[in-house]
Amino acid sequence: MKVWMMAMATLVAVCATAERETLRFNEGWSFARFGAMPDGTEKAEPQGVEKAAFDDSAWRMLNVPHDWGIEGPFRAELPNQTGKLPWAGIGWYRKTFDVPASDSGKKVFIDFDGAMSDSTVWLNGEYVGEWPYGYSSFRLELTPFLKPGQENTLAVRLDNKPESSRWYPGGGIYRNVRLVKTAKTHVAHWGVFVSTPVVSSDCATVQVRAEIDGAYDKVVHEIVETGKTGQGTTCRLSIDFPRRWDLDSPNLYTLKTTVFSGGEAVDEVETPFGIRTLSYSADGFFLNGKKVRMNGVCQHHDLGPLGAAVNTRALERQIEILQEMGCNAIRTAHNPPSPELLDLCDRMGMLVQVEAFDCWGKGKASNDYSRHFPEWHEKDLRAMIKRDRNHPCVVMWSTGNEIREQGNKAGHAISQRLTDIAHDEDPTRLVTAGCNNIKAGFNGFQKTVDLFGYNYKPHLYGEFRQKNPKQPFYGSETASTVSSRGEYFFPVSDEKHLGQGGHFQVSSFDLTAPPWANNPDVEFAAQDEYPWVFGEFVWTGFDYVGEPTPYNKDKTNLLNFSDPAERKRMEEELEKLGGNIPPRSSYFGIVDLCGFKKDRFYIYQARWRPELPMAHILPHWNWPERIGEGTPVHVYTSGDEAELFLNGKSLGKKVKGEYTYRLRWDDVVYQPGELKVVAYKNGKRWAENMTKTTGEAAKIELSADRKVIAADGQDLSFITVQVSDEDGRLVPRTHNLVTFSIEGPGEIIAVGNGDPTSHESFQALEHKVFNGLALVVVRSMTGDPGTIVVSAKSKELIAGRIELEAK
Repeated sequence: MKVWMMAMATLVAVCATAERETLRFNEGWSFARFGAMPDGTEKAEPQGVEKAAFDDSAWRMLNVPHDWGIEGPFRAELPNQTGKLPWAGIGWYRKTFDVPASDSGKKVFIDFDGAMSDSTVWLNGEYVGEWPYGYSSFRLELTPFLKPGQENTLAVRLDNKPESSRWYPGGGIYRNVRLVKTAKTHVAHWGVFVSTPVVSSDCATVQVRAEIDGAYDKVVHEIVETGKTGQGTTCRLSIDFPRRWDLDSPNLYTLKTTVFSGGEAVDEVETPFGIRTLSYSADGFFLNGKKVRMNGVCQHHDLGPLGAAVNTRALERQIEILQEMGCNAIRTAHNPPSPELLDLCDRMGMLVQVEAFDCWGKGKASNDYSRHFPEWHEKDLRAMIKRDRNHPCVVMWSTGNEIREQGNKAGHAISQRLTDIAHDEDPTRLVTAGCNNIKAGFNGFQKTVDLFGYNYKPHLYGEFRQKNPKQPFYGSETASTVSSRGEYFFPVSDEKHLGQGGHFQVSSFDLTAPPWANNPDVEFAAQDEYPWVFGEFVWTGFDYVGEPTPYNKDKTNLLNFSDPAERKRMEEELEKLGGNIPPRSSYFGIVDLCGFKKDRFYIYQARWRPELPMAHILPHWNWPERIGEGTPVHVYTSGDEAELFLNGKSLGKKVKGEYTYRLRWDDVVYQPGELKVVAYKNGKRWAENMTKTTGEAAKIELSADRKVIAADGQDLSFITVQVSDEDGRLVPRTHNLVTFSIEGPGEIIAVGNGDPTSHESFQALEHKVFNGLALVVVRSMTGDPGTIVVSAKSKELIAGRIELEAK
């Protein structure tokens, strides 16, 4: 009875028009795991779990989106390239729900935005269908198996196989689920395609193509904001003086499509769209006729301590931080994203490259997508494009990343086939792939895509242009600098070797990179030398769970090398790592796993927001053991010169020369006190920055990204936990254990600190700070407004407290 009541509460209409009803289907699931268990044991999978009569009363009740892997625990023996978390195994979700007798004669579908992975679905014990790719959104029809007027039981089996990913994939129904009811005649799934083939300041032509299932009398399209209408499965409408979608003004319109059958309106869907033009040439990328450089980052799908379970506010916060840096583009590495990410990018003005696959027929891990590619690649690619082609933020499709077929003719034929499929579903956008094989730019592979992107090949930009003078070109994956927030090691070396670190951390002087990669300065210099490069996608915007290069033994690192000697050298580096390696998350991020900015954030901000007066000093200035020793200081600034002062004494001016992106004072003799920089631009004072030697740790201070959140059970507040001295300054090099508590209508759903080596649970109510900072994520409760109080305590420190309001 309890299951039925919880399930019934979920049948709330998200959208109801004509005979179409879209119901939120996230709440009230029963869940259990089998096979590989979180503690390392094995649990036999029972028989008959898909049957309606199966007894799941002892199972855990939960809501989706849900990621079972992030719950942990971290286990030392698990591979760190996928996060040392127990994401592999079998998971079952069951949900009992009532269907009114009035639904007899309707079509009923279940929509999954993503389920990780190898999903199989049953209704009332009958097989409905399956979809193996964990990143694909998919629809299955329930109509033949539904019992109107009765209770119905849906069962979903997921099988997350080990060695199926090169990074942490998560596990479970980790994206949103909806129940959709329609008339027999209705708009097909993702059946409306809107494009704007002609755009001027005076008028825009809106072209509509609609696919209808069932017999109909007519189809009417209306642009809601203007009232303009047209008829037919294909039609053109016009908008006078259109408000264009652009980065600074991401204007959106809504197309309402109504289907009539038997003289009545039987279905209606609304499709948001934007009016804008895209074009690429050998000279660059043009949005609405204006040349725009893509200042992009690659992003994996996990949300740090929250795991892979999608949350709109968490995604929005990531975009806000990236935009503060000057980022205007995201590459969804290396898979289709959640729909929420694209909705946000539409609304917030971000460009997106949507990527389909990390491998084709030749795999990189024993159980990866290569086992499904022959049968499923066309279904997955078409699903991705049909779902996402109305988003104005999407500016190109990528068919793959570092796929292993770049070097042979058979692989070129596959690439051409995928490009053709993309063009068939969407002739308005161009197709690309991320290429790491040096030969791919010259052996014919480059001709199978419209836009060519090299991963980590700035030294080849000039040669590529010489041999492909008309093809648009960009850095599809760049830099891969590695660093740990707030960690600095001496002496500082310009060699990018992997040995710059200690205790499995990497120095934050931003000079360290794996052998195939570079620091930001090298990529900047190549783009300045070849300004026709239309942009870059840095690896990565945020740290992510898994793939803790340079401290991982993942042999797929070798895929980054086409030169045998370089590959051999990297193989030797991996062998040196030996046994169990503790790191469980990446060092690549410009921002750490919790959303705290690393120093690298500011070298990108200086380049990507040159109009913003800014300067940033590194390292911090708490080095009691280095008094009298040389302690290099670096400054990132959007100015063109800067002067450094230590305790009021000038240490001289430095001027940016050609291909110079950081200013360096390599011989500063450390003394405690105040380190200050004054930056200048065109001879005028431009920006200042200062760092001081702090006092001893004295207190915990809490600050929230938002102190007022919606009482909807979904909204989040991200609370920064800082160890401060008496004057409120962050005390670096502190690692105090902090205990958290909460009162009021909210719950702590995740904690973290950005330390790639920490095995502390993301689910606990205590956590150490890492170099002075930690994060607490608070979620509101559905329909329960009020004051939420979060407290933080640590031995010998004054406790911290903050109030939030859920409305």
